[in-house]
Amino acid sequence: MLKLRLKRCGRKKRPFYRIVVMNNKTKRDGKAIEQLGYYNPITKTFSLNRLRTLERLEQGVIPTQVVKNLLQKADIQIDN
Repeated sequence: MLKLRLKRCGRKKRPFYRIVVMNNKTKRDGKAIEQLGYYNPITKTFSLNRLRTLERLEQGVIPTQVVKNLLQKADIQIDN
């Protein structure tokens, strides 16, 4: 099953996350299928490729709760 989730990057005590499509069995920092954006929790900024994200959601990719909150901030409707 594919999930839309966060992959941690950045250095120690300075987290930076990429919003990626991954298999749910893959480790948090494992190989991603596709990168769709990023999220910086320190400055509270994020960027997202809306077109590819909508395509992936239509294909049945399930977002995690944190990514779902970010998608709602970006005004992307999620069908539950």
